[in-house]
Amino acid sequence: MKSMGATQEEYYRGVRMVPYDLVKELMLALAGVGILALAVSAILSSPDVAPITIATWAQSDPVDFVTTATNELAGSTTSAGYGNPYNTNGSGQAWGPIAPQTWFGTRIPIDSATTFVIEPLQRGTSSNTELATALDTWQKADSDQQGKWTDAYTKALPNATVKDGKVTVPDGDYGPLPVMMSYLLGIAQTGGLDGLLMVNGRFYQTDYTPALLFMGDGGYLAGQAQQWNLLGDQWGMMNETGRYPGQTWLWLYTMWYQVPPFTSSPAIQVSWDSMHPMPTSGSSS
Repeated sequence: MKSMGATQEEYYRGVRMVPYDLVKELMLALAGVGILALAVSAILSSPDVAPITIATWAQSDPVDFVTTATNELAGSTTSAGYGNPYNTNGSGQAWGPIAPQTWFGTRIPIDSATTFVIEPLQRGTSSNTELATALDTWQKADSDQQGKWTDAYTKALPNATVKDGKVTVPDGDYGPLPVMMSYLLGIAQTGGLDGLLMVNGRFYQTDYTPALLFMGDGGYLAGQAQQWNLLGDQWGMMNETGRYPGQTWLWLYTMWYQVPPFTSSPAIQVSWDSMHPMPTSGSSS
């Protein structure tokens, strides 16, 4: 037994010593954990999907964009007939006497034809005589003539061809629509329409409502939502892009969109809000 008063050298005499680099071991451990974390993230994480913009839509599916813009002029889109808070063209959702859309009125006035088509084009007419003439022809025509043009153009669009990002339809009497839509498509493809629809006269330009309504009227946004399992009938409220659910705690709220009679109710949102103390901004679409 070694004496308690022995020196360190005497105490460890005869014990086999091995060099040990603590810093090296720490770095190897950190590297191993980092590589493991990156591998798990690559396998299990959701993809970083780029934001969907009007420019993306116009570049990816120009025919759908032009068709939607034409329908905005015709007043036949979802937003055009939605009702409050955007316009008075629809009765809105109601559950018996509970009708908050009617109570609060038109708080975000949007005229689909003017907001999404006419005003953006008017901002580009200062040095463009062809576009100015087309807009003047459209605005001077009566509603019956405008309806004939939009109806003929809408029927021709399924047979449209796309070359170099431009949409061409078979010959017909479409009035000024081909010129108007050609310029609107060009503005959208360059990203200009995304900015124009955010102009609201305020200091901060952060209101995406018009752009979202416009994209929602077309088929491209819904197609992307279906691809990423974000539709209402896909439990979309609790999903995120990719294979795995995101906000799993939202199952309680999105569940009601899957349960009859709520699945077929035109007033699913207001009826759901009436039953729960916490309102939701989700959509039944």
